[in-house]
Amino acid sequence: MEKKLIVFLDSGDTIIDESTEVRDDEGIVLHAELIPGADVMVKTLFDKGYTLALVADGDAQSFKNVFKQHGLYDYFATMIYSETVKASKPSPRMFKAAVGALDLSEADIPRIVMIGNNLSRDMKGANALGMTSIFQSWTTRYPHTPADESERPTYTVREPLELVELIDRLNDEIS
Repeated sequence: MEKKLIVFLDSGDTIIDESTEVRDDEGIVLHAELIPGADVMVKTLFDKGYTLALVADGDAQSFKNVFKQHGLYDYFATMIYSETVKASKPSPRMFKAAVGALDLSEADIPRIVMIGNNLSRDMKGANALGMTSIFQSWTTRYPHTPADESERPTYTVREPLELVELIDRLNDEIS
């Protein structure tokens, strides 16, 4: 049964461990390791019927390389990259591109959750549009304290596997 909740996921330090990225001379990520549990999280959410969208800043080829390397590419209903949208989070264009690619409308926004590692990009962008924001605090590379209310996440999890239970709970709360 298809779930009501729509799941937007960031890539770097949300699924992919940014510290393991190997880049070519053009800055394209050739390969990288996953955060522990990220592959299980993506596959479990997909198997439970959630619609997954990647909403990430970077080059399309980088994401293609890494997600194909780990066999995760086909779990996403759409992949929205700042390179192709010509904007970076927290720009509403990134999030709206994903909404449009999934054939959703403004009315669907309350049932979208955005999971990311960056308060000033992922949380701020999701909050501004009225999405539920989930901060994954796994990395120490970015601040964990919101600069202001616009960056404050609705929920915080430490690691990818904690997301499965939270997303199930939030899905159950949607009437």
